[in-house]
Formats: sequence, structure tokens, C-alpha cells
Amino acid sequence: MDIAKYIDHTLLKAEATEAQIAALCEEAKTFGFASVCVNPAWVSYAKEKLSGSGVKVCTVIGFPLGATTTETKVFETKNAIENGAEEVDMVINIGWLKSGRFDLVKEDIRKVAEAAAGKALVKVIIETCLLTEEEKVRACQLAVEAGADFVKTSTGFSVGGATVEDVRLMRETVGTKAGVKASGGIRTLEDAKKMIEAGATRLGTSSGTAIVQGKTGGQGY
Repeated sequence: MDIAKYIDHTLLKAEATEAQIAALCEEAKTFGFASVCVNPAWVSYAKEKLSGSGVKVCTVIGFPLGATTTETKVFETKNAIENGAEEVDMVINIGWLKSGRFDLVKEDIRKVAEAAAGKALVKVIIETCLLTEEEKVRACQLAVEAGADFVKTSTGFSVGGATVEDVRLMRETVGTKAGVKASGGIRTLEDAKKMIEAGATRLGTSSGTAIVQGKTGGQGY
């Protein structure tokens, strides 16, 4: 198993510097990670640094709360793709979901998926730590119905990250219709393998280099 190919090498901290983003890209090239995941303002810079490497540029939309308007998320998506993003991880409107406004949640995802269609993969962050089991299932169903490519556990900026149980539930819910990305708190090779065994097809982590070297990553995403 080539763990590196599962990893979105991630740096989403507000204080991330140009030098740190450059180092992230170099590490991704060295270890052959699937992508680097950076905030939208760094997309064009990361794209330049990764040119010709085969490593994709991933960014986040409506991050980290998911409470921006659908129109804003659509603009962010189109802008990110123009700047070189090949994958976008959008946060659902969690308040809408918990209010039972499934129509609004689905439309929010659908419009982002339409904006990215044929240009970028769409991963839908459902923020599992804030949801009941029933809400997790419904969020995954809505994401698939709306045309998303992946469902994703967490932003890494809330009260909890990925759990094996949540990944397994998400995989059971989407079946083969979507990928499952586990993110938040994955810091060791053992963590990574457990998530993959539970059904994850992508891992979001800031500890990618430690994981592929069999070490333990630091605190953070």
C-alpha cells in the first residue's frame, strides 16, 4: 500500500507563511502525495511550485464554518479553479442541516459541484463532530445526490476530527458512489491504515511526512 498516494498534504493555518507553503509543496513532490491542500490565497503560488510534478492543488471553500452564502461558495470555487485548483473541499451549511433544511443543503452542494464540473473534484466536508449519526448519514446522502465526488469528515478546526467509526459509517452510506476523505487528527501510519481499512480513499493531514516515514506527527490538522 502506497500511503503517500492517499494523502492531501495540508497546511490551512491562518499564519502559514510563503516559505511554509513552499516547503509543503517540496515535501509533496518528494514523497509523491496526492495533493497539497492550502487556503485559496495560496492556490496560484502552490500551482506554480508544483508545476509538472503530478501533485494536485486542493483548496477549501466556505472554510471553516460553511456559513457563507451559496453564491459566495460558487464564486470561491470558480476563482480557485481559475487560479489552478484541481480539487475543492467545501464545508456544508451545518446550521441548515441541523435545522432540517435539506433542500438548501443539497442546493448549496449542487451549485458548487456544477461550478466545478469537469474542472475539479468536489469533496464535501460534513463536520462529523457536530452531527448526530442520523445527520451524518443524511449529509452524505445529500452530497451524493448533489453530485459531489467525495464526502469528508472534518475541517480540523472544530471540536473533533476523524474517527474510524465515522469513516466506516460514511463508507456504508455512500457505497461506491463517492470517495471518503478522513481528516483531522491523523498523525501516525497506524492512524492512516485504520482509516483506510474503514473505507477512506483519501486522508487529509498536516503530518504526511511523518506518516510516510513511520513517525508521529505534531499537533494540528
